[in-house]
Amino acid sequence: MSLRETEIQYLPGVGPKRAEALKAEFGVSTASGLLRIYPYRYMDRSRLTPISDVRSGAAYVQVRARVKAVWLYDAKGEIAPERIAELKFNTVKRMKAVVEDGSGEMDMTFFRGIKWTYEKLAGGGEFIFFGRPEEYAGRMSIVHPEIDKVEAALSGPGAVTSGSNGTATTTGQAVTSGAKGCPKTSFTGIYPSGEKLKNSGITGKVMVKIMQSALNAALPYQQETIPDYLLKRHRLVPLRYALRNIHFPESQEALASATYRLKFEELFFLQLSLLKQQYRRTRADNGIKMPKVGEAFNKCYSSLPFPLTGAQKRVITEIRNDMKSGHQMNRLLQGDVGSGKTMVAVLSALIAVGNGCQACIMAPTEVLAQQHFKNISRYLAPTGVKAALLTGSTRTAERREIHAGLEDGSIGIIVGTHALIEDNVRFKRLGLAIVDEQHRFGVEQRAKLWRKNQDCPPHVLVMTATPIPRTLAMTLYGDLEVSVIDELPPGRKPVVTLHGTEAKRLGLYRFIKEEIAAGRQAFIVYPLIFESEKMDYQNLENGIEEIRRHFPFPPYKIAVVHGKLDNEEKNFNMEAFSSGRANILVATSVIEVGVDVPNASVMVIESAERFGLSQLHQLRGRVGRGSDKAWCVLMTSHKLSKESKSRIELMCRTENGFEIAEEDMKMRGPGDLEGTQQSGLPIQLNIASLAKDSLLLSQAREAARAVLEEDPTLSQPQNVLLSTELRKDKYCIRDYSSIS
Repeated sequence: MSLRETEIQYLPGVGPKRAEALKAEFGVSTASGLLRIYPYRYMDRSRLTPISDVRSGAAYVQVRARVKAVWLYDAKGEIAPERIAELKFNTVKRMKAVVEDGSGEMDMTFFRGIKWTYEKLAGGGEFIFFGRPEEYAGRMSIVHPEIDKVEAALSGPGAVTSGSNGTATTTGQAVTSGAKGCPKTSFTGIYPSGEKLKNSGITGKVMVKIMQSALNAALPYQQETIPDYLLKRHRLVPLRYALRNIHFPESQEALASATYRLKFEELFFLQLSLLKQQYRRTRADNGIKMPKVGEAFNKCYSSLPFPLTGAQKRVITEIRNDMKSGHQMNRLLQGDVGSGKTMVAVLSALIAVGNGCQACIMAPTEVLAQQHFKNISRYLAPTGVKAALLTGSTRTAERREIHAGLEDGSIGIIVGTHALIEDNVRFKRLGLAIVDEQHRFGVEQRAKLWRKNQDCPPHVLVMTATPIPRTLAMTLYGDLEVSVIDELPPGRKPVVTLHGTEAKRLGLYRFIKEEIAAGRQAFIVYPLIFESEKMDYQNLENGIEEIRRHFPFPPYKIAVVHGKLDNEEKNFNMEAFSSGRANILVATSVIEVGVDVPNASVMVIESAERFGLSQLHQLRGRVGRGSDKAWCVLMTSHKLSKESKSRIELMCRTENGFEIAEEDMKMRGPGDLEGTQQSGLPIQLNIASLAKDSLLLSQAREAARAVLEEDPTLSQPQNVLLSTELRKDKYCIRDYSSIS
């Protein structure tokens, strides 16, 4: 094993137990792997804060103070000084050191390592204390501060001194020593930390020492990953310089250069991997060539009851060009709620039919599949194209007929749920696969669908009504072409969004009764938080009882839909609301996608602060689908956090789904947007942020595109480093061209 691949447990100060904790926390087991775990922020250890200026809840502070008194406490309370000489320290529960610096005094509190700390501080003296201050019982305190002797911290170059006004000055370069061969630095990295690390004794100070050891062991053996011509073209510092200065910065400028280099590297290789797949697919002649639109397309188009928007026409042209190119289409279609994606899907499917192929449209729920089938059947009426619906509840006899129709080609378009991927579902020639709200399907499920065409992969159209921020789309779907319907159909009225609290509830109920009296309907939605389904169920049940008290039967009819109902009951209740037999639908967020009730004019979202912005936007899109004016009321508790308040205000201010999605990612990060977890990203990002580095992501993507335009296979000598790096496991991104 090379030094570069030294196992973490053999680094000084680590050992098997700590190595196990580091692997559990970060997923790395070697020194070189550890170097890719970066500080998430830095403390300038050259600065001292007078105790009088220390504030609760502030970031980490560093104080220079004298120990005034030390107190020990056991389960009964304060331990008398005369008992300490014969004390067994395993009975001590807490230690408090009172320190002063001339401007004031504060406490340093310890719950572990008490014997060692007591021996260090009991004799008095002056120390440097470093940690996060909090106020407790009216006094300022730091729990488990890092402690340095003043003599060590203030000797030699880089010494910290306290000026006459109590502020810190430096007499040289640094306080904290760097790794061997690394410059001393006044910047101390603060690393991600979890309970396992803390329980293994890996404090912030210990983590810095471990990183020093990892740098000593692995840095000399780090091989450059980016060719020299790209380093020069994009003004990037070398890898070893970047790794040294990301952990132990020589200066602010060196830290900025290191950060830029490492972020660029992460985003560049992510995009290079995705674009390489795209280049390989678009240059391969493995797509079903569809040169004409066909008679069915023209009949459907000419009989539409409304004109297509400019955005719909543009997207259909993009899809048409893909399908006649001879290359397999892989396109992501983004469209806000009600923008007309279904119409685009129908016309795209008819292009496939017009070229002697079949098309399938896969939806995540039976309700959405049934809704698609109902709408599509209406559009197909003038064309003579046969369509069918296949779901888990399709009866056996009907299922046999559908299977036969798909095999002999008499069924041109099939709409369904995951039932479409069952092994006994076979197509004569599947030419186009359309997946709606695709993030709700597993990768393997989707792969089964694409494999149903043996001779040639079908064209793929992925649709989502969840607006995806551009940076996230470039990452999750970086190898797909992207189309956006950014225009709503004419006549679609905006939804008036209001914020309500408990004080306005009776007025809200009066308003709902007025809307029902006018012949309209209302949704009332409760949150579904996965960690506590039982609690959510109780909240929903309590809510239903209140709704029934205010809207008694008769004259009011209430339908209820939630995740604990079986499909038959859920579909029955949903259909009762869709058909108008029920006035109010009380539901959890299962109705977020797929319910189209043009007559519904009111959407009430209870505990709206518990929903993400994109989810609120999806729910709001369930109303305003008819010609009547519509309202969305966001009900929250009276007390809201600053973040929750800003999210509610944003929802009331705009209906632009893409603006909302961008803000949602800035507030929450990319991890949970549109149902994806952080693990849903193609590779793990250790330093770059999709929310904060959108400009750099675009630059990295263009840089990757430029490389591939010159050398699509990365076989030229100057790109050997790139080809070698892409072969590493972390860049082995599954080929989305076949499982989009």
